[in-house]
Amino acid sequence: MAQEPGAGAPWPPSVERVTVGGLPIAVLDRNETARMMCDAARARVRGGRPLYLTSANGEVLARCWRDPQMRALFLEADQIAADGQPMVTASRLFCRMPLPERVATTDLFHDVAALAEAEGLSFYMLGASPDENERAVAAVRRQYPRLRIAGHCHGYLGGEELEAKIAEIDALAPDILWLAMGVPSEQRFMREHGDRLGRVGVVKTSGGLFNFLSGKNARAPRWMQNAGLEWLWRIGQEPRRLFWRYFVTNPVAIYAMVRGSA
Repeated sequence: MAQEPGAGAPWPPSVERVTVGGLPIAVLDRNETARMMCDAARARVRGGRPLYLTSANGEVLARCWRDPQMRALFLEADQIAADGQPMVTASRLFCRMPLPERVATTDLFHDVAALAEAEGLSFYMLGASPDENERAVAAVRRQYPRLRIAGHCHGYLGGEELEAKIAEIDALAPDILWLAMGVPSEQRFMREHGDRLGRVGVVKTSGGLFNFLSGKNARAPRWMQNAGLEWLWRIGQEPRRLFWRYFVTNPVAIYAMVRGSA
């Protein structure tokens, strides 16, 4: 199968993709995604941009549907995972093959961490505020005491400080870099700086992952996740910040999934 858009190293040709809401989404479950990330990190080719994985949910679909420049940012990734249960449902209704399950980054992190701990792979955790980054790393170290964390840093960097941090990360050569800056900052980071991380194995954008790892945010009950209602849970936790975001993006996301899936 032809490689999807993306400037990184070639992705294994066995990865099927379907179009959901206008974006090419990998037909992989969580375990397959975790296994592929670890295998790709181990088999990396040094030099050039590392393999780059990102995720899409309803909000991302809506923003990409309305903004071609946003869509172009996401198409630069080597692989896009479905981080939204409605996307799985849409694939079952409108695509030539269904997505096996939602690949939520907050779950995928633990799948990858368990494999990495057992196989000696290293992480770097970049993003969130200084306090949230520290708390997230401390929680990960408690849960995975044998996991190699090559380094970590908050995401509020710029200018010479950012340049030095990028050079430091590349010198540390982590197998997997978890990049948690939010959409579209983490995608823009990869566009602007990805080719300077040639000694990194895999980059996975992570959105608000560190806030969940630190305990600041709580996941929705499993029944809400399975029903595709985690967005409603999140509104309940942060109504002022999220109500209008979902009010505006949800209708567009539904339209995109109906009209832009195949």
